[in-house]
Amino acid sequence: MRHVKKPDGFEEMAKAAANKPAAFGEDIDLNQFVHASEELPYEQELALLPEETKRQMLQVGVVPEGGDQRAGTFIQMDHSVVHSLVKQEGVEVMGIGQAVEKYDWLADYLWKAVAVDTDKYTAVVELGQSNGYFIRALPGSKVVYPVQACLYLSKARLAQKVHNIVIAEEDSELHIITGCTSAPRGEPGLHIGVSEFYVKRGARLTFTMIHNWTPEIAVRPRTGIIVEGDGVFISNYVILKPVHSLQMYPVARCTGENAIVRFHSILIATPGSSMDVGSKVLLEARGARGEIVSRAITTGGTITARGYIEGSAPDVKGHLECRGLILGGSGVIYAIPELKGTIPGVDLSHEAAVGKIAEEEIEYLMIRGLTRDEAIAAIVRGFLKAGIEGLPAELNAEVQRAIEASEKTLF
Repeated sequence: MRHVKKPDGFEEMAKAAANKPAAFGEDIDLNQFVHASEELPYEQELALLPEETKRQMLQVGVVPEGGDQRAGTFIQMDHSVVHSLVKQEGVEVMGIGQAVEKYDWLADYLWKAVAVDTDKYTAVVELGQSNGYFIRALPGSKVVYPVQACLYLSKARLAQKVHNIVIAEEDSELHIITGCTSAPRGEPGLHIGVSEFYVKRGARLTFTMIHNWTPEIAVRPRTGIIVEGDGVFISNYVILKPVHSLQMYPVARCTGENAIVRFHSILIATPGSSMDVGSKVLLEARGARGEIVSRAITTGGTITARGYIEGSAPDVKGHLECRGLILGGSGVIYAIPELKGTIPGVDLSHEAAVGKIAEEEIEYLMIRGLTRDEAIAAIVRGFLKAGIEGLPAELNAEVQRAIEASEKTLF
């Protein structure tokens, strides 16, 4: 997709925001990157992809071969859709350009959950070459296995721009695992991903994203979620490998009664990595619930963990929790929890803690036969696994594999 025609006004708004910096995080000079890429060939069989590419995909939970445990697959390399496949009825998976051509009504969803003039990163997605996925669960459908999507950055110095739309129609159930990664060549690059999620009445959407970049890559996701009455949105975010700079602050709005939003994140910042990661939940309807839970470890990098919950309707509840471990002498963790209540009767709470592993915990395990390194590894493994609960089995398996693979980075 080169340029998708959108309703009047979006291009003008984007042009006005073309130089608007983000509210948080390092400001990236977009002129340092290439913004166009050649069209890559479509691959009917993922087995024909280069071995290096398939290895990178596996590290972020995307199975390029033998994906019998996946309801669908979407693969984008740079700005090209190189593979799209559906294996289960009741779900649609395709490139956003194809989807806009197929459904006239889809134009009403573009830039509704994320404002096109949020900052210069959203603006450049609107104004430049981009692509992305469209994933939709049809009304009443229960998608048993997760849909997998991979956004792969292969061209050196490229600013990869993505615009994704996910819709869980009424009373549907959908699980998605998205793996974002890059070619391990040590070249600079930039990933800008705009993602809009729409959870209709009574629907349930679980979205698990695993990032595996290189120390030279900058990443700027922009995400918005709208959850209607009795809908459930669960977001799980995992980044365990080095990244040059990451800044993300998804915003979820509970617009219907008894809507539920949960954000869980697991972050590891190695030396040289800078992460500014937060979540915002707006509880706008009676009985809505929100939860933000993060587990952060630094071995020398910097993590800013933000959380914001606002209650503006009767009988809403929200909880924010951030826990951090400092394992490297030069590592830094900032925990910034915020709560805002605008009417009587809201129930909002938070807790935050940053520190080190208690020596008595290490000694307790050493008494039982573990070496010191084994004891520390066991404690850290338990700390990370506590960050995400209630995942579908297939998604949980991918997250745990990613955590286990990260241990060689930590120790």
